[in-house]
Amino acid sequence: MSDVAERAGLSAQYLSEIERGLKDPSSEMLHAIAGALELEVPDVARRAASVLEATLATPVMGACQFVCVSGVFTGRG
Repeated sequence: MSDVAERAGLSAQYLSEIERGLKDPSSEMLHAIAGALELEVPDVARRAASVLEATLATPVMGACQFVCVSGVFTGRG
């Protein structure tokens, strides 16, 4: 995560807070994160939607597990 944060020009802590839903990134931040992942913002949104859909279909999965499984902002999703 720290390498993605560095490429996006963010602190790893801030990126972690975004990933955990504690911060709402601006559109500029989303573009920076997507660029750091070598993706376009719509690609990141599709990945997030896909993971969210799968998560909602699995009611036993909690929010923390969702973030860990998603990997959307770490490039592993």
